[in-house]
Amino acid sequence: MATDEMRKDLRAAVAARQDLGAEYEPEIIDGFLDKLDQRALARYGQAPQLPVHAPADGKKDSDGGGLALAIVSVVAGIPITAIAANQEGTIAVIICWGGLVGVNLARAVARFSNR
Repeated sequence: MATDEMRKDLRAAVAARQDLGAEYEPEIIDGFLDKLDQRALARYGQAPQLPVHAPADGKKDSDGGGLALAIVSVVAGIPITAIAANQEGTIAVIICWGGLVGVNLARAVARFSNR
């Protein structure tokens, strides 16, 4: 929650930016953030920590496509299992699930080989 002192510091930083111009903006921002870190250190006993791992290209490191593929594979596996078990038996079920696992494994291998 923002305190009156924090608001005062932010207003001062904005006023300094307006007075000094854009060339001093990084120093003004760093100074304001240092004050926030000092307050966090005083209040919580530690300064805020930045994430240790961030992708170098700036892209978010998530794999929504892989998660979707896994969910679809499990959902599709239910009727495939029922049909295969009814028509051919255990061997057909093993082959069907082997195919689903193979598709997911190929996706994972392709994702990690592109890193």
